[in-house]
Amino acid sequence: MADILSQEEIDSLLNALQTGAVDAEEMKEKESDKKISIYDFKRPNKFSKDQLKTIQFVYENFSRLVSTMLSGKLRSRVNVKVASVEQLTYDEFIRSVPNPTIINIFNMQPLEGKSVLEFNPQLVFYIIDKLFGGPGITNFKPRPLTDIEEIVVSRLMKEMLDHLRESWENIILVNPIFESLETNPTFSQVVSPTEMVILVTLNMQLDEELEGFMNICIPCFSLEPIANKLNAKYWYGAETKSQTDEIVSSLNRKVKETRMDVSAVLGETFITIKDLLDFRVGDVINLEKHVEDEIDIKVQRKKKFKGKLGLVGKSIGAQITRPILDNNEEEEEE
Repeated sequence: MADILSQEEIDSLLNALQTGAVDAEEMKEKESDKKISIYDFKRPNKFSKDQLKTIQFVYENFSRLVSTMLSGKLRSRVNVKVASVEQLTYDEFIRSVPNPTIINIFNMQPLEGKSVLEFNPQLVFYIIDKLFGGPGITNFKPRPLTDIEEIVVSRLMKEMLDHLRESWENIILVNPIFESLETNPTFSQVVSPTEMVILVTLNMQLDEELEGFMNICIPCFSLEPIANKLNAKYWYGAETKSQTDEIVSSLNRKVKETRMDVSAVLGETFITIKDLLDFRVGDVINLEKHVEDEIDIKVQRKKKFKGKLGLVGKSIGAQITRPILDNNEEEEEE
C-alpha cells in the first residue's frame, strides 16, 4: 500500500511545484522508469529461495554419502557436488535429457507422487565396467542396457536411495522405494508435462578422467506438505539436536555387525627354495614353536591376542589367553 501524505506534506509539495523546485514532468518520467518484474503464469514458482537453499543442503549431504559409497565400490576417487537447484516444468526436464539415458523411477513415502533419478549413460557404463573389473570405459556408443547390466544398475540405485533416506532425516523421515528403470525419457511420464518440479543437478567426477551429471527430479506437489519445514532455521535447528537413542542404537548395531578377519598363526619357519621344490606328500615342516607355546591371534592382519591351540568338538580351535596391549612389548618378546 502506498504511503498516505499528511496535509502539511501536501501543502509543501504544492508550493514546491509552484516555485519550480520540483518538476512535474521529471516526476512522471521517474515513475515510468520503475522496473516491472515479469511473472510467468506457465511456470509459477512454488518455493522461495530460502526453501530451495534448504533442499540444496539436503542434497549436499546426499552427495557426500554417494561419493563415499561409490569410492569404496569402485576403489577409486569419486567426487559428487550439487551443481544447481531450480524450478521448472517436467516437460522442460524431459526435453533436456538425452535419449537413451538411465532413468530410475522411485517414490519417497510418505510423500505423494513419484520422483526421477536420471543418470548420464556415460557415467553408468563407466561404473559398470569398473564394477566388472575393467579399467572404466570413457568412450562408448549409446545403447540399451543388457539384462545383467540392468540388475547391477538397479541394485546400485537402491543403495543410493538408502542414502537419500539419511539425507532427508533432519526434515522428514522418508522411505525411498525403487520402482522401475527406463532408458527412454518418453516412457517416464511420472507427472503431467506442465507440472512444476524441483530439479537438483549433481556434478559427478570419476577418477579425474570422466565428468558428467546426475539429475534428481521431484514434483513440487510432493514437497508442498512439508514446505514449512524447508527453511534454514529448521534445518540448522535439527542439525544441532543431540543424538537420539535411536541413532546411537543404530550406530552400535552397524558396528557390531561389521565383519573382521581373524586368524590364528600356528608358527613360522624359514626354508630354502631347494627345500620347497623337493617337498613331497607326507613331508613334515618343523615350526619354531613348541606344541605348548602360545600362538599369535591376528585381527585384520594385526596381532591382537595370544592363545592356545586345542579342539572344539571335532574342530581345531584357539583359546585366547591374553590380549597384546602394546606392540612394542610384542616386538621385545620376538
